[in-house]
Amino acid sequence: MKTLAAASIAPMQSRPIRTVAVIMAMRAEARPFLDKIRATERELPETVGPLQIQWYDTRVGGLNVVVSVNGADRRHGVDEIGTQPAALNAYVTMVNRRPDLVISAGTAGGWASHGTQVGDVFVSRDRFVFHDRHIPLPGFDQYGVGSYPSVDASYLARSLRLKEGIVTTGNSLDHSAADGRAIAASGASVKDMEAAAIAWVADLLGVPMLAVKAITDLIDAPADTADQFVANLSHASQRLSDVLVAVLEFCEDRTIGDLAHDRSSGAK
Repeated sequence: MKTLAAASIAPMQSRPIRTVAVIMAMRAEARPFLDKIRATERELPETVGPLQIQWYDTRVGGLNVVVSVNGADRRHGVDEIGTQPAALNAYVTMVNRRPDLVISAGTAGGWASHGTQVGDVFVSRDRFVFHDRHIPLPGFDQYGVGSYPSVDASYLARSLRLKEGIVTTGNSLDHSAADGRAIAASGASVKDMEAAAIAWVADLLGVPMLAVKAITDLIDAPADTADQFVANLSHASQRLSDVLVAVLEFCEDRTIGDLAHDRSSGAK
């Protein structure tokens, strides 16, 4: 039986984009986007079992778009944020829907010292890393960091006037001193709780992936991170919705390689 990765015969850069899967963690993050694109919820296959994933289908221009939301935790009733539900959602969605491109979309933290402001939207650059998997053993130290590839979407970012940055992922809203050192070492400028887990699955299955993240909180600001997140979630989610539509419209009639450069001029 062929895996999704094995079925990808064409070089990644020349792969046309026809189906895009947008993977999101929080219902509040997803709702403005779902409303904007008028997506319709669809039934999940029985193989998904007890997972609380929610699938929504629509078309944006000529693209087939599936939005896959992690869902609510059955025990605690809150959104299933973090790496475990993100990885499960990513695997189920990629295997069943076979997208040409996966987008990890949501809100994230940033740093004022990097020139970031609340409401800024970033496109992932270069790679996704983990900052809270500290394994000081030969080989396992690099395994802990991960470093899974992001699609080069530099032309997309320039065209839509979006910022670019390495995305780092951990399972806590705040971070420890050791996490901070790992983040500094990676050069990351965006901090979230899902992207690297989704990138691990995408890399495993050979599916091109990028992230689009709207900033809710500035980690190096004096205000409490949780307070910033709550205060800015609605604004950032609306900004994310607007940008995601623009990103999808940009992807229409393009290949993965076209996200990196203007094919009409050959400019890098």
